[in-house]
Amino acid sequence: MVALLFRRPFYFAETLEQMYLIGVGSLFLVALTGVFSGQGMALAFAQELADFGAKDYIGRIMAMAIIRELGPILTGLMVAARVAAGITAEIGAMKSSNQLDAMMAFGIDPLKKIAGPRLISLIIMVPVLTIVCDLIAILGGWVVAVFISHVTSTMYWAQLMVKINFGNIFMGLIKPFCFSFVIAFISCYAGFTSEGGTKGVGRATTNSVMFSSIVILIVNFIITKFVGGWMKGYL
Repeated sequence: MVALLFRRPFYFAETLEQMYLIGVGSLFLVALTGVFSGQGMALAFAQELADFGAKDYIGRIMAMAIIRELGPILTGLMVAARVAAGITAEIGAMKSSNQLDAMMAFGIDPLKKIAGPRLISLIIMVPVLTIVCDLIAILGGWVVAVFISHVTSTMYWAQLMVKINFGNIFMGLIKPFCFSFVIAFISCYAGFTSEGGTKGVGRATTNSVMFSSIVILIVNFIITKFVGGWMKGYL
């Protein structure tokens, strides 16, 4: 799939369509997840920090938790749940109805035409959706910090900016970039290898979402462990 991205022909129309379906189609789900998870985390952190008289540091903790961990992992799981199922079901349905064989008969590489645009779209849109989720979660945390925990807005944003540095931003963007490959590879593989008609497509769709979610969690731990260790001085 990666090698085919650099070979002709290039399917720009299909790529733009998939960017819209994956990015704009997942925007509401990601935004809803971000706002409530951000508010929930801010409320929990504020209650714990209040015992130590350190509520003013909630902005710093929110920046670390959301940008480095919560935003990428929630976005990856939400996109995997929505997009991986759709990609696998679509490709599996095309295979069961012999559409892939028809494409090959006309000299069209199904992997290039179907999998390639979806991989490119995921590489572009998953990091963008992660940034949107981060911003909305931080705003949700600001609402809780100011109106419920009674932390001043100036203090929240000042503490937040302390942790918006190169290391945290890099960690927050490298994860969704890797997650996009995980979602694309697993969902396309499950679709192209599905067998057994409609029942097999349903089984492949379930496996696609399950394995994508599991691998995303594993990749998240690996990146946090090794990349976080290498960039310890920048965090």
